[in-house]
Amino acid sequence: MNTSAHAEFDVLASRSVDLHSADELRARLESAKKENRPLRVKYGADPSAPDIHLGHVVGLNKLREFQDLGHTVVFIIGDFTGMIGDPSGKSQTRKALSREQVQANAKTYQEQVFKILDPARTETRFNSEWLSPMSFEDVIRLSAHVTVAQMLARDDFGKRYAAQQPISLVEFLYPLVQAYDSVMVRADVELGGTDQLFNLLLGRELQKVFGQPPQIAMTLPLLEGLDGVNKMSKSLGNYIGVNEPPKEIFGKVMSVSDELMWRYFSLVLCRPDPEIAAMRRRVQDGSLHPRAVKDELARAVVARFHGAEAGRAASEEFARVFSQDQVPADIPTVRLEAADRPDGRMNIVALLVKAGLASSNSEARRLVQQGAVRVGDAKISDPKAAVDVPAGAVIRCGKRGFARVG
Repeated sequence: MNTSAHAEFDVLASRSVDLHSADELRARLESAKKENRPLRVKYGADPSAPDIHLGHVVGLNKLREFQDLGHTVVFIIGDFTGMIGDPSGKSQTRKALSREQVQANAKTYQEQVFKILDPARTETRFNSEWLSPMSFEDVIRLSAHVTVAQMLARDDFGKRYAAQQPISLVEFLYPLVQAYDSVMVRADVELGGTDQLFNLLLGRELQKVFGQPPQIAMTLPLLEGLDGVNKMSKSLGNYIGVNEPPKEIFGKVMSVSDELMWRYFSLVLCRPDPEIAAMRRRVQDGSLHPRAVKDELARAVVARFHGAEAGRAASEEFARVFSQDQVPADIPTVRLEAADRPDGRMNIVALLVKAGLASSNSEARRLVQQGAVRVGDAKISDPKAAVDVPAGAVIRCGKRGFARVG
């Protein structure tokens, strides 16, 4: 570590929201330098879905900054807590997963995090290592360190209690076991989204009980998804997955609002604030078109996960298809049987589902009613319509949905 502790603090504290506390982080960085001991930076992820998206990248970027300064990331895969469910920032319990689902998702997580993290400075742990062997007596003794009043101080629990919505004891145990993870890995710092602040602070309190120095709790902004309102989430369908094909990533980024794209530059690409401010001024004075800025953003996001050439190709394909209203070079083919179109015609809703352009009849009807569907040159707006589907006909659905009749 060649940088000063002061310089490290400036890098590490940037873009954070909550920091408990800044003075403690400065002191811990100074001690780490004097003792030539890297800090242990904890980050936990429940494998509730198999894909990592740009919302996760915000935290992973900060972890990589710690690593680049010589510190160790302790990446905890919550294979045990994933089978409990965490309601953080939600008004209801997250659905618990089976052990098989958790294990499958965890494997995918491990493969994807190293698109960003340095494997040589990452210690991957599964919290089932210490949670599964615990006896019921162990759980009761651990629970004795936390009060119900403390739990109800958490915002989402407090709101649900006031609204007389059920809160199970299992949900109370979740922040407790997450805090115990900090004890077991002797975390110096724990990162999380702003919706995790209560859990991170509880980790500090539990470490004190076990005679450890309390971890520094650092929260980072929650990245809004494609809807521009809600936190990016697989369950809400407003996400951009790091493993998605380049063209899909590019198209999704291009659909982000002009105002939101600046947060993507900051939180996903970690562009310096002065650089972002300069681009914003040029957009405001009309010397730079917002679409050109967004194209740069989309190229850079694709390049980060698929390489610069993939970013360039995705940009060119997007311009060809959407600016020039052409069909993509490679689109899937849907095979229709004679029974599907007995008179050469087929109900538009059934066609969209058959082509994989809608996941259900209700979604297909909604897309048609929104005017997002065309078959050949004909725009379809009636969900009850029967359309001609000759071989070679192109079906368009929304901005990025295409299929060709085989």
